Amino acid sequence: QVQLVESGGGLVQAGGSLRLSCAGTGRTFSISAMGWFRQAPGKEREFVAATWWSADNTRYADSVKGRFTISRDNAKNTVYLQMNSLKPEDSATYYCAADSSYRGVASSADEYKYWGQGTQVTVSS
Repeated sequence: QVQLVESGGGLVQAGGSLRLSCAGTGRTFSISAMGWFRQAPGKEREFVAATWWSADNTRYADSVKGRFTISRDNAKNTVYLQMNSLKPEDSATYYCAADSSYRGVASSADEYKYWGQGTQVTVSS
């Protein structure tokens, strides 16, 4: 099993920045990719960004390209999401997820086996 714990959410004004962190514990050696998803009230969970765990291979949703950056620290079993130029529409609960399938950097939530509890991001206008 892999346990994931997110941190770093909060309230920020439009145009501001936040950095989310997701620390993994347990069988982290089994992780092949990690991703970030978000879900706003009344909406479906959507893909934000993902990274291959052992190489520089990343993937982003079109809505966050150029504003968000996903990175990882393998030694700390931690993945980060740097969010710049935040917009009110970025407000959501952000979830970290881990995949152990070794099938690639997926954007579908169904591909991810392990999930964190979520951290709230609110962007005021």
